[in-house]
Amino acid sequence: MDEGTFSVLDAALRARCWDIRRVRDRIEERRRTFDQSVAAEVDSMGYQLHNFYGAFEQLFDEVARFFENRIDDARYHADLIRRMRLEIRGIRPALLSDATAAELDELRRFRQLFRHAYSTDLDPDKVAGLADKAPGICRAFEQDFEIFQTRLRPA
Repeated sequence: MDEGTFSVLDAALRARCWDIRRVRDRIEERRRTFDQSVAAEVDSMGYQLHNFYGAFEQLFDEVARFFENRIDDARYHADLIRRMRLEIRGIRPALLSDATAAELDELRRFRQLFRHAYSTDLDPDKVAGLADKAPGICRAFEQDFEIFQTRLRPA
């Protein structure tokens, strides 16, 4: 990859990283006063967790579109994380470590539930647990991302 191409990709991905951190900060702000016995607060935190994963998925989609053709629509969301764990020799390094991918997959499953839980209340303990994990997920991803960028950067 030449320097110009890398710079364009780097700028796009770093903008997505900023989105991830912005949502993480919202989660952190709400965690300070989070009362999981209040349904409206659980719903609000659930919405932020939904957005948190969505920001990651947008970044993964950028990587997939830049380097690869397409991902099967039937299992798109799960396959996208699986793809980000793969090093594709001659094309790109892995973006995610296995540990980070597992944490993000848990968040993805929650997001899927959130999007389709029209008549189901969110589990306050699950929401609180994921909110507590958000800063660590973000730190782990940032480490993975920097390794990915270092391996991609032209010599």
